[in-house]
Amino acid sequence: MSMSSLKDAVSLLKADHRKVEALFEQFESSKDNSKKKGLALQICMELTLHTKIEEDVFYPACEGSVEEDLLKEAYVEHDAAKVLIAEIEAGNPSDSFYDAKVKVLSEEIAHHVKEEEQRVDGMFAQARKAGLDMDMLGDKMAAEKIRLMAMYKAGGMQAPMTPTLTASAIGRSAHE
Repeated sequence: MSMSSLKDAVSLLKADHRKVEALFEQFESSKDNSKKKGLALQICMELTLHTKIEEDVFYPACEGSVEEDLLKEAYVEHDAAKVLIAEIEAGNPSDSFYDAKVKVLSEEIAHHVKEEEQRVDGMFAQARKAGLDMDMLGDKMAAEKIRLMAMYKAGGMQAPMTPTLTASAIGRSAHE
């Protein structure tokens, strides 16, 4: 039995959530800039891989089984996070807004996690109730995550990925 098959899709995603929450806590309690930079970059990498496997594997599997509004909101929340991730990756802890960006990212992620993990109405609960094959999805996502991690570490993966929605459409409405 492989390690990955020990985790169904929801357990895998929840484990990612807990890992990132712990990293955000370490970031907040750290005073050392080089340590903060390392933690921030790890947060960005974890979130980049997580959003990618959700968007490529989990969310498409949820289409038609989970409330459409919830799925749409999840994609938009990912896009908002990707913008901050890009800015954090390009920045430094000495920048005046660096800590604020990491804090806002942690708040956005906390909100997103709550919506996915809510006991009855959350995306995970809806997906389970609809009878999605969580073991198969978990295996697929675990394999994809290993593949993406290798690409990421080899520098062949742009991190974070460009938003799934057109940033220009979002930007346009803000400037009108």
